[in-house]
Amino acid sequence: MPNDTQVSIIVFDVNETLLDITTLEPVFNRLFCDATLLREWFAQLVLYSQTMTLSGLYTPFGELAIGTLRMLASIHGVVVSERDIDEMRQLLGSMPAHPDAAPALERLHKAGFRLVTLTNSASASSPTALEQAGLAQYFEQSFSVEAVRKFKPAPETYQLVADELQVQPAQLCLVACHLWDTIGAQAAGYRGAFLTRPHNAFLPADNVLVPDISASELASLADQIIARWGSASTS
Repeated sequence: MPNDTQVSIIVFDVNETLLDITTLEPVFNRLFCDATLLREWFAQLVLYSQTMTLSGLYTPFGELAIGTLRMLASIHGVVVSERDIDEMRQLLGSMPAHPDAAPALERLHKAGFRLVTLTNSASASSPTALEQAGLAQYFEQSFSVEAVRKFKPAPETYQLVADELQVQPAQLCLVACHLWDTIGAQAAGYRGAFLTRPHNAFLPADNVLVPDISASELASLADQIIARWGSASTS
């Protein structure tokens, strides 16, 4: 586990942490007459991505996302057309940034932190999701778990970033709005910064790793990061 090593690099999760997945709600409202099924779909997507990793298997996250939508449709007795699938693919690749994302990234960048991303999503050709959302310019590098063919929170996904950047895990802090992600990162030696966006909360149970810092929006989380590790090196 990390000690008081100075954090110099902030690693951001992408989906829901930076990009707003609620823009997918119209698809679920139209298909299922219930926009809240977005949350069931996303929970199942995460569950089956982790199942694939634990089983030693790999399918790109985007394909799992479409497969999970088809599975959900089968469960609820709904017919999903190829037009629906095309719409879902388009929306998945063009989710907008949360309003608090760019200002917080700007503050962290100006404070001297290096910024990168780590996502379960596969790499994409330009324009990427981050480019379309207007956030790509803040990040020196974007990492995908496809390089290790394992999904977060597998230890190899977090070690990938440390290895590629040639730093110790304790120099990295993961920012994510999913507690399972900060738990995985902290278990791999990172610091953890938990963003409690709606539908995300702490898990009060024994041996669950508690994030180093937490906040309900990115500006406050950025303030805490700067206050704690603000002498970050830009080298």
